[in-house]
Amino acid sequence: MNYCYVSSPIGRLLLAGHDGLLCYVGLPDGKARISPQQDWRQVEDGFPAVTQQLKEYFSGQRETFSVALLPAGTDFQLSVWSALREIPYGQIRTYAQIAEMIRRPRAIRAVGAANGANPLPILVPCHRVIGANRSLTGFAGGLAAKSHLLGLESAK
Repeated sequence: MNYCYVSSPIGRLLLAGHDGLLCYVGLPDGKARISPQQDWRQVEDGFPAVTQQLKEYFSGQRETFSVALLPAGTDFQLSVWSALREIPYGQIRTYAQIAEMIRRPRAIRAVGAANGANPLPILVPCHRVIGANRSLTGFAGGLAAKSHLLGLESAK
């Protein structure tokens, strides 16, 4: 696994993957903070396309990402993460709406757990999911980061 760090307005992000596929985006705080494993290799400019697209996103010039991703998860998690990628830039959905999208309307809590286990935050926009009462609930990178991302997207 190769990794590199990228600066962002929400702090330093860790990008990790192999064979040109991105597997992880580690956020600077919260449960989404990850550290390189001993067998990982740090490479300068390891993911130039991802780095460029993140720069464009944070500057308000990009709304979608077009990089190769390789998230590891269960079939259920993968279905949730796929649904998250369908949420348009600047819009939000509730956990119940995501459960409906994947045709598992009773799986609201499981959707929340899958959302929290997302290994590719920002690129797979789990920050666009809010509570049924429209509150900013759980975000593995912390609510300050979630608020910043949603504010960035709503400013456009």
